[in-house]
Amino acid sequence: MALGAFPAPLGLTVRTARADQPTLPLGEPQPFDPQSLIEQARARAAEPYRPLDGGPDALERITYDAHQRIRFDMARCLWLGEARYPIAFFHLHRFARTPVRINVVANGEARSLLYDPTAFDVGDPELAAALPPDLGYAGFRVMAPTLDTDWMSFLGASYFRTAGAEDQYGLSARGIAVNTAADSGEEFPAFTDFWLVKPPAGTDHLEIHALLDGPSLTGAYTFSVTRGTGVMMDVATHLFPRTSIERLGIAPMTSMFWYAEHNRHQAADWRPEVHDSDGLALWTGADERIWRPLNNPPRLQVNAYLDSDPNGFGLMQRDRAFENYQDDAVFYERRPSLWVEPLDPWGRGAVELVEIPTDDEIYDNIVAFWLPETPVEAGQELVYRYRLHWTSEEPYPAESLGRVAATRIGRGGRPGGPRLEDVKKFAIDFEGGALDTLLETDAVELVATVSDGEIVDAYTLKVVDTPLWRAVLDIRVAGDGPANLNGHLTIADRRLTESWVFQYFPFRFDT
Repeated sequence: MALGAFPAPLGLTVRTARADQPTLPLGEPQPFDPQSLIEQARARAAEPYRPLDGGPDALERITYDAHQRIRFDMARCLWLGEARYPIAFFHLHRFARTPVRINVVANGEARSLLYDPTAFDVGDPELAAALPPDLGYAGFRVMAPTLDTDWMSFLGASYFRTAGAEDQYGLSARGIAVNTAADSGEEFPAFTDFWLVKPPAGTDHLEIHALLDGPSLTGAYTFSVTRGTGVMMDVATHLFPRTSIERLGIAPMTSMFWYAEHNRHQAADWRPEVHDSDGLALWTGADERIWRPLNNPPRLQVNAYLDSDPNGFGLMQRDRAFENYQDDAVFYERRPSLWVEPLDPWGRGAVELVEIPTDDEIYDNIVAFWLPETPVEAGQELVYRYRLHWTSEEPYPAESLGRVAATRIGRGGRPGGPRLEDVKKFAIDFEGGALDTLLETDAVELVATVSDGEIVDAYTLKVVDTPLWRAVLDIRVAGDGPANLNGHLTIADRRLTESWVFQYFPFRFDT
């Protein structure tokens, strides 16, 4: 599980501020200027990297379960009674041992938030006595006005996430990805300092500044966050590489995909589907719409989707039907989708998708990010601005194009005929857009290609009593693959749907 994926502790006690209630202590005021953060990041990059403090040994005793039992005193939330969204704080634990420095900004001045051990109920007196009085905080979370839940959190390395439009956490974003899936090994830079700007009373907007540091680079970040129907974040970042970087991932996100309708042969669980996201959506600079269902591959897999000045991309949870998950504890159908919208031209590069094999839902095994084509060298300043949409649906759908609703795989051939083990049948359902205006007698055609294989049969049909159009194709693949499949629906040479792109790893059914 990603460090940023710790859920909000249950059993919160809702309280309001009292006149005699102690607040969290603050340091002396200092002038605050967001531009100075950029200069701090630049100055840090010119110095050798200083590894972060690993914290006291007693933190090793705070396991995941122990961390869930620690309670922050909600009556001591930052801005309780003064802002629409008070802020609570996370205790350090085994998987987040390094404290972050948190500053509170108001009226152009910043004051450091000092640690107060009495703000936490650790639940174990012996453990509490073993922790130093200046331990520090692991991160923070933004609470609902009622204090019964949170809707945004920053915890662990550069991870952050929101509960999206349906108040349910799922995938996480990261400040940066460094050498993900590279032979040299991945690096995890961390947010070391935060500045929380006090918002006007009653507003839905928050402004957060952060400094990031790691062996290969530093960075200054500004997050302008608005909560409405979903959550929207404008992110501005200035990056300063200390060294050359083989693979620099911009606007990275990490999610979980175990199995869905197209890889039920990998399911070892009673639930029909288990995933935080079910596909990668792309809106290319050339205005093509692409849907790539996620895989749980037999081995680590990296795919690059080349582009120039992309309009956007994201890991989506399209399937919103409870009956397709049957999980009334974690509610996968409510998990947010995350869409990246560049606010400046990003030039040439690729959206990279990293898929890692998994056999359980507790692991984040999917990563997506933008990989610039230009090499990253020490001494550069890289500036990126983008908008993150934490939402249920893609924010800018192509109204005229149908989209992929489901992908299924079965034995090839036709009922009553021979069943060839080396042939698989793919059934792809499309819905919406111009498809809604067509009749079942219309001559809808499938345009499809397959690498390292052949299409031995293909047809399309309108699914009876539904708005769906289904493309069915039998494919024979030589070897152990993978084979790349691509298809879309047309009528009279007019495109009707987005592109369905799938990576198929040949397999055998057990029966």
